Amino acid sequence: MPDLDFQVAGVEPASNGLTPLLHFKLRITGADPQDQFHAVLLNAQIQIQPAQRAYTPDEQAKLVELFGEPKRWSETLRNRLWAHTNSNVGAFTGSTEAVLAVPCSFDLNVASAKYFHALEGGEVALLFLFSGTVFYPSPDGRLQVGRISWNKECTFRMPAQTWRDLMDRLYPNSAWLALRRDAFEQLCRYKRERGLMTWEDVIEQLLPQPEPEEVPA
Repeated sequence: MPDLDFQVAGVEPASNGLTPLLHFKLRITGADPQDQFHAVLLNAQIQIQPAQRAYTPDEQAKLVELFGEPKRWSETLRNRLWAHTNSNVGAFTGSTEAVLAVPCSFDLNVASAKYFHALEGGEVALLFLFSGTVFYPSPDGRLQVGRISWNKECTFRMPAQTWRDLMDRLYPNSAWLALRRDAFEQLCRYKRERGLMTWEDVIEQLLPQPEPEEVPA
């Protein structure tokens, strides 16, 4: 079966998506420039590799919920699953390009969203693990079907700002917070009883107020 290699060449937000969506540009190359392929049904598992970068003190504080105290990170900073995605690739000879569309969540109860939201800059190390089915012609022209080798993978370093820009575009100056229904009903009652207009008013009233600064005598 003809061999395939994969390389992620870039990433950009989907231009017309109604929900947060990133498009990863994938380069697919056959071992021989003359190799022909009728189609590829491609699957990809994407993992975040948190140990492949450094973190500022503020980032470390935000990531305690995911990885524990920084002194334990040598044990806890393990790869995390981000997403599964797929792409149907049409006929090509030698090499081609495809798009892997990856839905993104701004629900801060989701581990990947917590991770991306905590980052102030730099890059996110990603590992792509590929599988799927390849349709190709035999030397006598008959249709052949094969599986993509289990060891096909590649890495990519995505700017953390890419995820943040996507969320800022779809949810400007906003953040999502999912609550248990009973907790939400209590907040609704609190809001009604006090005649508050917005949820920001509710949260601001519930948060402790900063101590007034003392004026030097």
